[in-house]
Amino acid sequence: MNYLTQQLLNPEELEILTKNLGKEDFLWEDGKQTAGKYAAKVKNNLQLKRDSDLSKKFSGLLTKKILGNELIKSFALPKKVHGTIFSKSSEGMRYGRHIDNAYMSSGRADLSFTIFLSSKDKYEGGALSIEDFNLEEKFKLNEGEIIIYPSTYLHSVEEVTNGERIVFIGWIESYVKSIEEREYLFDLDAAARSLLSKYGRSNEVDLIFKSYSNFLRRLGS
Repeated sequence: MNYLTQQLLNPEELEILTKNLGKEDFLWEDGKQTAGKYAAKVKNNLQLKRDSDLSKKFSGLLTKKILGNELIKSFALPKKVHGTIFSKSSEGMRYGRHIDNAYMSSGRADLSFTIFLSSKDKYEGGALSIEDFNLEEKFKLNEGEIIIYPSTYLHSVEEVTNGERIVFIGWIESYVKSIEEREYLFDLDAAARSLLSKYGRSNEVDLIFKSYSNFLRRLGS
């Protein structure tokens, strides 16, 4: 399965976020409003109103964190981050098995992501389940961690049986559409960076970076 997990937020950033998100209960609305026709039938959660000042402010800050992370940039090759939503699931809420729309009003969905904002010890259930062919993996990450995975995978959020689960979700339009091609480029970039770190700059490392850049130029859109 092709995915990336990474600690994105530090404790100070998390404290500011959770403190502000817990202030205004009236800003949370039914999550069905942003779901597609099929997904709305299996979606049962709340989301922060996108047009609220609170959502705009912190969505912008988290988007900058994603776009500024070197590992994420290498893995996802992000052209833009879009469609972001703060989502909350209380006891009895879940999001059934579905696949994300390929095209949204905000952009193409090549990769989906979830940033976990609640401590996993403060709620039960609520795991993110991702399916790839005959493989299914479940993720319940530490607060401040992000998972990024192809939007082509079926996925769901299990029912929260106790407590409250808050996450920040969204989509990435990549410069490279293909999962396989992004993986090749990621491996090539990782190898070049590792060699550079261990042995310093060399003609061989320069050639790898040259090939990487030219492949990206050829494959990118």
